[in-house]
Amino acid sequence: MDRKQFLKTCGFGCLVGIASVTLLQSCSASQVVSKQIVGDDLIVPITDFEVKTSDTTGYKKYLIVQNELLTHPICIYRFSATEYSALYMACTHQRAELQVYGDKLQCAAHGSEFSNRGLVESGPATADLRKFPVTIENSVLKISLK
Repeated sequence: MDRKQFLKTCGFGCLVGIASVTLLQSCSASQVVSKQIVGDDLIVPITDFEVKTSDTTGYKKYLIVQNELLTHPICIYRFSATEYSALYMACTHQRAELQVYGDKLQCAAHGSEFSNRGLVESGPATADLRKFPVTIENSVLKISLK
């Protein structure tokens, strides 16, 4: 391969890489939703977890829920049709906002990691994440913010 062909190939590879990252980011952004707070409850329809194809319905593992009244988002993990975990996305070490990577929440500031149930898996954080009670009423999740 000559120099010109090598540069063309590398340039094409870089473009494919950039396009892939952009596509992945747009997919993860679809997991972020804004929802309203009614009384002391954050209201999230269960249908927000659904991923419908032509003949089946699948479910997202988690949703990140934002509201202008919250200083940090809340990550809601779906374990089954009746079991959910709502976690405040503020690191217990120094309150930095957490990032979600599949079944883990990670602090970009200092590297603390938490499980999808809010338990500390690695520090420097030593305390588990704040968890919110979740109830289901008429196909709606009510996350109690009390």
